Amino acid sequence: MKHPTAGILLLVALALVSCSPSPAVETTPGSARGTSKPSEATTSAAHNVVGTVVHFSAGSASLDVTIGEDNPATRDFLSMLPLTLSMEEFAGREKIADLPRPLHYEESPGSDPEDGDLIYYVPWGNLGFYYNASGIEYSDQTIHLGRSKATREELARFEGQEVRVEVNR
Repeated sequence: MKHPTAGILLLVALALVSCSPSPAVETTPGSARGTSKPSEATTSAAHNVVGTVVHFSAGSASLDVTIGEDNPATRDFLSMLPLTLSMEEFAGREKIADLPRPLHYEESPGSDPEDGDLIYYVPWGNLGFYYNASGIEYSDQTIHLGRSKATREELARFEGQEVRVEVNR
């Protein structure tokens, strides 16, 4: 054994390298250098959509809805924006609008709707704005997306018109 110290130093260096965390590197197209992936905590914080304001407008009528739930249905709804919908009256309780496609709602909790709620109704795949939710109870099929202060009269201004829906920036 000529240099036992060099062997020990090499083992210590290897041990230190294997114990230190190395950032995950993701190469992006057109980039010679990779970028670090965000941590799981950063990723989940970036997906929190609670408080996002969605603006509905048609002619001179407008309405803001504040997103109140961070669930798969809400995130999928926001991913579809901007879009144009047509609203109609339904059952003296709500204004409804068909979406271009069903939302991904798995693991989204049901709700007990209240006046002013914007919901996604799973069986029909549509949005609903409740203005008269009295007597309607909790359902796994009614997913709460957000809340507005719209009255029945304000919602009536959207009926039969093309309604533009977009994130309010």
